[in-house]
Parts: sequence; structure tokens; C-alpha cells
Amino acid sequence: MVPRNGSIAVVGGGVIGLSCAWRAAAAGFDVTVHDPAPGRGASHVAGGMLAPVTEAIPGEEDVLALGSASLLRWPDFAAELAVAAGREPGFRTEGTVVVAHDPADRAELDRLADYLTRVGREVEVLRGRALHRTEPALGPAVRHGLSVPGDLAVDNRALLAALLAACRQVGVQMQPSRCEALPAADVVVLAAGAHGGTLHPALGAAIRPVKGEILRLRARRGALPPPSRTVRAIVGGRQCYVVPRDGGRVVLGATQYEVGFDDAVTAGGVRCLLDDAERVLPAIAEYALEETSAGLRPGSPDNLPLIGELEPGVIAATGHNRNGILLAPLTADAVLALLRGTPVPPETRPADPARLTCGQVAKEQLTSADASQGSHPRSPGWRSEP
Repeated sequence: MVPRNGSIAVVGGGVIGLSCAWRAAAAGFDVTVHDPAPGRGASHVAGGMLAPVTEAIPGEEDVLALGSASLLRWPDFAAELAVAAGREPGFRTEGTVVVAHDPADRAELDRLADYLTRVGREVEVLRGRALHRTEPALGPAVRHGLSVPGDLAVDNRALLAALLAACRQVGVQMQPSRCEALPAADVVVLAAGAHGGTLHPALGAAIRPVKGEILRLRARRGALPPPSRTVRAIVGGRQCYVVPRDGGRVVLGATQYEVGFDDAVTAGGVRCLLDDAERVLPAIAEYALEETSAGLRPGSPDNLPLIGELEPGVIAATGHNRNGILLAPLTADAVLALLRGTPVPPETRPADPARLTCGQVAKEQLTSADASQGSHPRSPGWRSEP
């Protein structure tokens, strides 16, 4: 447990780092966020889907349970953030529709519906006119879908702006620099996303960058309006999504590549996203293309994040991959519990870093100790700033 006014250094100013910083400072801790550009990074390049159900994969029940537990926290989290920040965080409750484009895609949609029914999640099968009444923006070739009212969304950039405002209100200090080593503090919270693997040996093999490209478009005068809810589509076996924003805008995503730290937007990625989206929502072809962006998400070997203590005084809050925004409320609650010395939410226990790091850290400590004949067991590339 950290003393109530103890110093907390949060490394990373994305949605996870800012959520942890806000909650910790509101609880009385002295918090500093270390990030060269808070509110940017992968959190700035996101669709903002709060969709544990429609992203569910058989065999990843812990991921589904974690996302569902965090989604339940979102209404209160958004309401409290709006009050703390004095501005709305862009929380949307219209729900999600999942659609299939061709017969092969429909088979995958049916498998998803069967799986979600088995695990007790609320879905409604929609066909033909019922589907188009639910979402009139869909093209005439789209005849099969699922309504998932519980999967929600948030405007990621409105959310980041609200988190930054809330952090200022509770006295969080911003240190606009990239950490090359752990900063001095009573506790360090590592929330640096894809770049966090360099800051502690336990994260080196556990965190990898996963590139995702997104497009932002705006409906022009005379074009059909965007969908009223998130549309997730299976097109030729590929996944795409269209998430509405205010002002007739949408976010279209997302590609997924494992290409190291390359964050360039590719022509092929843009073409693929537009082609797939136009097959499902034909009006997209008439929209203005306002932005192309790419972000690097922090992936983990089992698609679960790492939330928990790495060693005394160092807490991991990383590895959230595509679900950083969804998991922000639950991650912040878990980090605050660790700071207070109270039990973490039970849904976060499968995300304990020990599942991935114990063997690796023990091996590194033994190797380092053998090489230096009794020197400190941390690897040579890891050090604390004075």
C-alpha cells in the first residue's frame, strides 16, 4: 500500500495512463504523467468501440469476461468523468449491428451467433427488412445481421480531451518527455502501450506493437447519412467497422499488421478499408475522406492485458491491444486497488502479469546474477532514474 499522498509516476498518457492518473489523483495521490504528447498515440487513432461481445473469440472467455466487466463500469465512468472534466466524453449507447456480406461470411456470422448464445450474451438475429429497418444505411446486398444492443461506443478524442481536463482539475502534473528509464516515485505505473516493453525486463517479450490503420470520413451534402450505430461487417472473411461520430462523421477501421514500429499509412490498407466498407454501406463512396492515420497497439501473447505488480513499486497497465478504451475503467479500478493495498476486481486476476513474466524474469535474474557474480538481478538495460 502507498501512503495516501505518495508519489505516483504514470508512464504513458494514453487512455489507460490518463484514466489511472485521474482516479489515483482523485483518491489523494500525488500523480505525474510522463509522456511527450499526452492524449495522442494509439488512443488518438481508435474507433472507440466498447464491444466485448462482437469481438468475442471462442477460447478467449477470460478476454470476454474482462471486457464485459469493464463495459458495465462505463456508464458510471462516463458520467463521473463528465462532471470532473466539465465536458462530455462522447459516450454513445445506440448499440451495434454485425452484418455479413456474402454466403461464406454468413456462415461466420452464424458461428458467432451460436457462440454468443452458448455463453449467454444478448443478440438478436436480423434478416432482410428487419435488418434494414434497424439500420437503413446498409446496402441492399446485405441481408443477414445481428443486433447487439449492449455493445456501445465512445468518441475516443472527446474521451481523451475529457480525461486531460479531469486530470488537470485534480492536480495531475504532466512531464512532457519520453522515459528512457523508470522515473523516481514511490510507485511507477507502466502504461506506455507498445513502447512499454523497453522499460522493464518483464515486459520485453510480453508486449509487441500491432499496427492498425483507420480512416475518418464526413458525409457530404446530398449523400445518405451515416449509420446511427456502430456497424461491424464481415466482408470476404475480413473484419471492418464503421463507428458514427457527431457532425455526420464516421471512423472506419481497422487493418491489423505486425510490422514492428512502422506506423506509416499504406495505400493498400486505405483501399482495402474503403472497398470493404462500400460493399456494406454504399454511401461511403460519396463521403469526404478527412483523415488517414495509423497507431501501434500493445499486443500480448494471449490477448489479455497485463494488469498487476511486476515487482514492489512497479505496476503494469499495458498490453490491452484493441481493447484499451473498453478496458480503461476496469484497469483504473485495478490500479487504484493496488495502490491502496486492497483486492483487485476479480475479473482482472487472469490479467496478472505473473502468468507471462515469472519464468522469464527468473531466468533473466539468474543469468544476470551469474554474469556479475552477485550484482543486482535486473537486466543491464533496465535502470531507475535518480
